[in-house]
Amino acid sequence: MNDMAQFGLNFDMRAPDFGAPSSTIYPIALEMTEWADRNGFHFVSLQEHHGSPDGYISCPFVLGGALASRTRHMRIQLGAVILPLHDPVKVAEQIAVLDLVSGGRLDVVIGAGYVEREFEMFGVTLRDRARLLNEGIPIIQRALSGERFTHDGREIFVRPLPLQKPYPPIYLGGRVEETARRAARFGLHLYPLKMDIVPLYEAECRKLGREPGRVMGNVGWIHVSEDPEATWAQVAPHVAHVARSYAEWGGRADYASLFKGLYTIEDVKASGWYRVLTPDQCVALVAETPPGRDVGFAPLIAGLDPKIGWQSLELFVNKVLPRIRAN
Repeated sequence: MNDMAQFGLNFDMRAPDFGAPSSTIYPIALEMTEWADRNGFHFVSLQEHHGSPDGYISCPFVLGGALASRTRHMRIQLGAVILPLHDPVKVAEQIAVLDLVSGGRLDVVIGAGYVEREFEMFGVTLRDRARLLNEGIPIIQRALSGERFTHDGREIFVRPLPLQKPYPPIYLGGRVEETARRAARFGLHLYPLKMDIVPLYEAECRKLGREPGRVMGNVGWIHVSEDPEATWAQVAPHVAHVARSYAEWGGRADYASLFKGLYTIEDVKASGWYRVLTPDQCVALVAETPPGRDVGFAPLIAGLDPKIGWQSLELFVNKVLPRIRAN
């Protein structure tokens, strides 16, 4: 990667009743990603949650394969795969195949998960998270490295192997100190939801005798508009829906969600995780973006009218990107 900020699309495929339906946004997501690939975007990021009434995507590997087939340059970023909900052998197999399908353009962010009802749906509990992560991560690493080995009485042998060697970049996502320690312990890259855990990650890596891996994060989602006030009126219900959902999911007293307490659009604006910017403001934001931080677009956020999403993307390509590249 060069020093220029990385730009990408983010899709969680929510389709609440007041927005565009799933039957509309899935084909549009394919079209947008193919267009973004032709216009110099760097990545497309897919999230994962389960049992959400608004249809939050549950199978990012499937959509990732479809997007890989429509692109040639953008990296396919799965973030985060909620590892405690899945058999790590199956995750390893899916990683290998998607990496081959994409021609070695896959990045995987592993997360611990935090929504209690999702864990119940998969027959595990939140108390199992640490154990399942600690067991599952090395299984994935060893399997994708080509080993045939035995774990808990079962023989593990994954084929085909991924194109990237020894396996695609694997990041550990999270915002607590244990995330930094675990990433260092297992030799993973870091996707911090709070940048203040980065120094701990770097120190832990060096304590273990290895150089730190990559640190990847984002500055929030942006929407480019010539008239931000008018655009906020259009996107506000969709943004508020996402903020409320995340705030409710992470509402436990012991979970410090990034969205905790963001129940109104005023809270969202103050937090900065979703911003509507003019082209000039967007150029300034990119100039201030530190290395390792991405600039993300959510052009179909919560079933947003695709026409509005397209307007933002086209404005970025036509009035922002040329100025960034000229600097």
